Amino acid sequence: MPTKTQHNLMVRPPVIAVMGHIDHGKSTLLDYIRKANVVASEAGGITQHMGAYQVEHVSAEGKKTSLTFLDTPGHAAFCGIRERSAQVADVAILIVSAEDGVKPQTTEAYNVIKHSKIPYVVAITKIDKPNANVERTKQSLGENEIYVEGWGGDVPCVAISSVSGEGIPELLDMIMLVTELADLKADMNAPATGTIIETTLDTRKGISATLLLKNGSLSVGSFVVAGHAFTPVRFIENFKGEKIETATASMPIRILGWSEMPACGIEFSTVTSKKEAEKLADANKTALKELAGLAAKTASQKSTAEEGDSKVVIMPIIIKADVIGSLDGIKHELAKVSHDKVQLKIVSEGIGDINENDIKVAIGDPSIYVIGFNAPAEKKASAIIERSPIPLKVHNFKIIYELTEFVKTELLAKVPKEYVEEMTGRAKILALFSKEKDKQVLGGKVESGTIESGNEVRIMRREAEIGRGKIRGLQQAKKTVDEVREGFEFGMMLEAKFELAPGDRIESVRTVEK
Repeated sequence: MPTKTQHNLMVRPPVIAVMGHIDHGKSTLLDYIRKANVVASEAGGITQHMGAYQVEHVSAEGKKTSLTFLDTPGHAAFCGIRERSAQVADVAILIVSAEDGVKPQTTEAYNVIKHSKIPYVVAITKIDKPNANVERTKQSLGENEIYVEGWGGDVPCVAISSVSGEGIPELLDMIMLVTELADLKADMNAPATGTIIETTLDTRKGISATLLLKNGSLSVGSFVVAGHAFTPVRFIENFKGEKIETATASMPIRILGWSEMPACGIEFSTVTSKKEAEKLADANKTALKELAGLAAKTASQKSTAEEGDSKVVIMPIIIKADVIGSLDGIKHELAKVSHDKVQLKIVSEGIGDINENDIKVAIGDPSIYVIGFNAPAEKKASAIIERSPIPLKVHNFKIIYELTEFVKTELLAKVPKEYVEEMTGRAKILALFSKEKDKQVLGGKVESGTIESGNEVRIMRREAEIGRGKIRGLQQAKKTVDEVREGFEFGMMLEAKFELAPGDRIESVRTVEK
């Protein structure tokens, strides 16, 4: 990065990560701030992507300031996205519902904030709800070692309602106060640097990426390099989808036309020519090649060892998702779906709709599940699915927990059935009355459990099994019965190849599915 001189440095807008438990009001808060309804467009009313927005805030003194917000998913699956947002943010808003208090993802979000060492403000939401209790929520925060002002700590805390707007101006003023203390500055004359927030693949437009600039400025005509991917900047879209000529520090922007899919969370840099971009991308690729090769070798050895166990059933899947963040979330959740007898194996993964190649792979091995997340089958792929002579397992989901629940159900259905013998009764043989070929007429007494006609039995002599047989008939008090209970004597017709003697015992068994 170029050396910054004091006269080149300018105050830049703060980047704010909004984090907390699912359905505690993160997106609703941003909706109010931006005066737009985003939650309604998310499947199931929960955020499944990370959005980046920039708004203008006017303080009580009339001072205008730009604020960049990152809306992160609260669902447990998207811990990777939350970590990325905390890494690029300057300050965080930890959302806690006044109805529910601290929940699992509240604690997880707090740990991410603490690990990132960024300042934060607690926003207690939903104070307009009938069951809201702000003081109880502050107590819940303290019980989880989050000490707000007035409750033994120095963490700023503001109670808000995203419906009425109560407390939101105070929250934004508090954010401005916290960021002023951080003294955020950037060199606007330097080449742009920052972080890749999200990447997507559009079948018509190609690969696009959401970038967050942290320093410098980016103009049309330059080249952006992220890892081993690069792109010419033909045009820049702001968060509204409007084309702009120049982007400055703290702005979330979108750029299309990448050479390949850049990884989320990595830093990008800017160069002036394609030759420089290719050279830098190649250098990054070489640096990562050895590390990636070692990781692939280790993964291959592990997979081979696991598959070498003949007792393990493999459930192969192809995963397609709309964006990288979704793919990360899916893999995070699927890692929890496990069984000692069935193993998930990701045959391939990718961004974009289910395509022709995915379906051809599935036709080659009909046991493969093709799982899409906001990634329906393309027209050609749909035509192949319809014409396929064998039924293909192609499914698309819009909500991540529905996807993982489906995979879990299918995996459990593949668990090999195990059968075990269960003893229902034990009897002692008292007399042998007659024997004809494999059939014997015996007399005995039930010592425990129940002996039933038709049961298979283990023939025991001095506690060692010497053979097997089957009860063909039972009598008790000279009457034919279906069963004889503990403590009663009986007469029995037993079919067995081994001749029993007084003192032997029989154990009645039945086979049950484990």
